[in-house]
Amino acid sequence: MSEVTLPGGELWPALRARTQARIGLGRAGSALPTRHRLALQAAHAAARDAVHSPFEPDTVAAGLVGLATVRVRSAAGDRPTYLQRPDLGRRLHPTDRAHLPVGDWDVVFVVADGLSSRAVHEHAAAMVRETAARLPGWRVAPVVLAEQARVALGDDIAHAMGAAMVVVLIGERPGMSAADSLGAYLTYRPTPGVTTDADRNCLSNIRPPLGLTYEAAAGKLAGLMGRGRELGRTGVELKDESDHGNVIDQLL
Repeated sequence: MSEVTLPGGELWPALRARTQARIGLGRAGSALPTRHRLALQAAHAAARDAVHSPFEPDTVAAGLVGLATVRVRSAAGDRPTYLQRPDLGRRLHPTDRAHLPVGDWDVVFVVADGLSSRAVHEHAAAMVRETAARLPGWRVAPVVLAEQARVALGDDIAHAMGAAMVVVLIGERPGMSAADSLGAYLTYRPTPGVTTDADRNCLSNIRPPLGLTYEAAAGKLAGLMGRGRELGRTGVELKDESDHGNVIDQLL
């Protein structure tokens, strides 16, 4: 069956060049063209692989040469438990708390597998290095590599270590357009069981070259960290206005 092209001439190719969304794909009879159907199935397989692939702390540590690291686990003992019990992924494994060094830290970076170990393996080390380079004078704790971890596990880790601020770099839930997206979650003075998502700032879609570059993300993150420390808070009361003018200029 021959493929039917949607109307619009050169409009659809121009739009598709600006987004990873599946738009203007045309049809073959009542279905998608075969090549697009196969691409969709491949994207679905990549998303499943990202969720179930094991975390490899050695891979991340190899990209953090010169920086001390500590390895911990959440209370979720395996991947099926992690996926079925989000609450356990937010708590430290009882025996791992003793591994964390206590100090007067300004910030601790937590690298967590989340829902895409692939994203963490590919992007987390570079983000730690780029961000730490923008924090002169900050007391940065050893980087914590956390397995079977949710974002809120960073609250428990920072509280146990005595860190004033925590940055959790975590693999985001894979979509049908991206299976390697890294998120960065910033929280000031977190308290386990009390801090909520409204108390955090998030940078999403860190995945060059198709998403945020490391340099852009680290610049935004370091700016938020500095402003958060000045204000003594993060979350809904802390806004990223670093490119506010550019957005307005584009709209006018």
